Amino acid sequence: MSFEQCQSITSLMSGFNKSWFIAGGWAIDLFIGKETREHKDLEIAIFRKEQQYLKDYLKEWEFKKVIKGKLHPWESEPLKLPIHEIHASNRLNGNKIEILLNETEDNNWQFRRDFRIFCPINSVWSNSEIGIPYLNPEIVLLYKAKNTREKDHQDFMKIKDYLDNKKKQWLRNALELHEPEHKWLQFLF
Repeated sequence: MSFEQCQSITSLMSGFNKSWFIAGGWAIDLFIGKETREHKDLEIAIFRKEQQYLKDYLKEWEFKKVIKGKLHPWESEPLKLPIHEIHASNRLNGNKIEILLNETEDNNWQFRRDFRIFCPINSVWSNSEIGIPYLNPEIVLLYKAKNTREKDHQDFMKIKDYLDNKKKQWLRNALELHEPEHKWLQFLF
């Protein structure tokens, strides 16, 4: 995949009048402004409260919810925690996307793994130079901190010097609460 796939999702989502943003490794690359590694999938994030809007918007798509690592059909029931991942396939052309549900409370985004970690909703995402919305890197890295894989560590090492002091401080505080022994903490000063 390349930024063209991100642009394709942006075109697909252009009529969706709710918040959405590219997540995962692609979000890291969009923040940096260049593709730094090969990506096997494309994930978007939305707020949990807007899940039905997305399903209604993508009428030609088939949706499956992930429960304990297995795919199950998603009819129209509201998805609640711990369910946070949906896989969608376009019945017409076979395109696929992964959707990650994000928690909110009042005007704050909340980290689903630890509600003590939050930030204002309006600071959760940014737009790339070419107008693609992406989940801010400090939040992406917080998700990647649990069960960190080699590609997650590589993403962190590539982006750490791009983070301003505010983003580093937020990530450091979040990791100290959620993963207090994480090896990334030594780089966030």
